[in-house]
Amino acid sequence: MNMIELKQVSRRYGAVQALAPLDFSVKQGEFVTLLGPSGSGKTTLLNLIAGMVNPSSGRIFVRGVDITDAPPSARGLGMVFQNYALMPHMSVFDNIAFPLRVRKLPKDEIRRKVKDVLDMVRLPDIGARKPKELSGGQQQRVSLARCIVYNPALILLDEPLGALDKKLREQMQFEIRRLHAELGITMLNVTHDQDEALSMSDRIVLMNQGRVEQIATPDELYRSPRTVFAASFIGTANLIAGTVQDNAGPHAIVSTPLGMLHAAMSPPGIARGTAVKLLVRPESVRMEPAPEMTDLALDNAIADGRRHAGTLEDSITLGSVVRHHVKLFGDTRIVVQQQGNRRPAAHVRGAPVLLDWAPEDCQMILQD
Repeated sequence: MNMIELKQVSRRYGAVQALAPLDFSVKQGEFVTLLGPSGSGKTTLLNLIAGMVNPSSGRIFVRGVDITDAPPSARGLGMVFQNYALMPHMSVFDNIAFPLRVRKLPKDEIRRKVKDVLDMVRLPDIGARKPKELSGGQQQRVSLARCIVYNPALILLDEPLGALDKKLREQMQFEIRRLHAELGITMLNVTHDQDEALSMSDRIVLMNQGRVEQIATPDELYRSPRTVFAASFIGTANLIAGTVQDNAGPHAIVSTPLGMLHAAMSPPGIARGTAVKLLVRPESVRMEPAPEMTDLALDNAIADGRRHAGTLEDSITLGSVVRHHVKLFGDTRIVVQQQGNRRPAAHVRGAPVLLDWAPEDCQMILQD
């Protein structure tokens, strides 16, 4: 069953089209993230579902009921904001109890529900405190608790972790996913943070300039992006321009500034002469010091006749991984990612290196 369904929904502000007409649905119990840069239309889409703005065209359904013209208060949705939106003069208990009192629940039931939800968000002993006495992470948990306590059919999250530091964001990502799994509530999240989207979502709706670029699982979006924008926005992408020369074998052969490279036949049926970009993720590239790399069995071994493909320009340690930046002949640059425990002494700035990767790790993407 679809919890949310949008049919040809769009939004214009005068001559500006903030959201192009789209069809989109979220299944009951799913965690879906709207991801994209600023101005991509993700917040506009969330506000249309919440009822904060009206669509210029199309209809919006929740559980099969047309809510396009319903006010926000009649939609039965919960919303969690980036700035927490807690009432500073009220205690934590009263903040959470507020939506229950509006619904005129009995006092004993309110007390029980508030206690249960504080236990659920792992803050059982802070009911008497004021919001200013809490950390940012605790305030966001209270904001979630206030939303969960009245059991909405759908929770909308408007960049709820944007105000937190990295460590707190990671903790809250885990907490939100835990609550989602325990409660089975449908959640629709807005963020511009790709790591947050990849770690939390069942599916991601990648948006760009008011349009949907791709809807996919995190793994599909990372490994099989359909557009150059999707490839470059998600993770780090090595993109090499080329032209298809042969597509008759198990792999396509593509002419590039690095020579003829072999690529997986994805998408299938690309004609000869088609301009493409080749996507190679940094973790798929093998890099060795030039004197030591004698095994060049892979089709995509790059060598320029001097026994090295390029020069190591820099190596940046990012905790458990190291990213190497390599300049190749023809001014092409490739990023290589290795585990942090694999940094031989020979990998020093200015050293000659050889690179290669498997054809299966080289994906063709049509030029935008």
